Amino acid sequence: QVRLVESGGGLVQPGGSLRLSCAASGITFSIDAMGWYRQAPGKQRELVAGISSPGSTNYADSVKGRFTISKDNAKNTVYLQMNSLKPEDTAVYYCNVRSRDKYWFPKDYWGQGTQVTVSS
Repeated sequence: QVRLVESGGGLVQPGGSLRLSCAASGITFSIDAMGWYRQAPGKQRELVAGISSPGSTNYADSVKGRFTISKDNAKNTVYLQMNSLKPEDTAVYYCNVRSRDKYWFPKDYWGQGTQVTVSS
């Protein structure tokens, strides 16, 4: 059974930092990519940052220069270091892992979400 366990969310003041972690277990096939999405109230879920199997990264324009995604392949864990947080970063953050099913079609797995609130 696939499990994605997220941690690290919480309440932080503007300008502060948080580090999110997501540990994946039970994934049978290779992981193609890992990433973080977020969804604010009344808005669609959006990609925040992604990291491919070889390690290339991509970021939403709104977080470039402030957030850093990284991963530990041995632990199947992806991290999101968030610095200089702004109130508009407030959202539920979801971990995503893209792997394959038994027919080799892409398959996405999602974490349960962790709340990040940036407020004074």
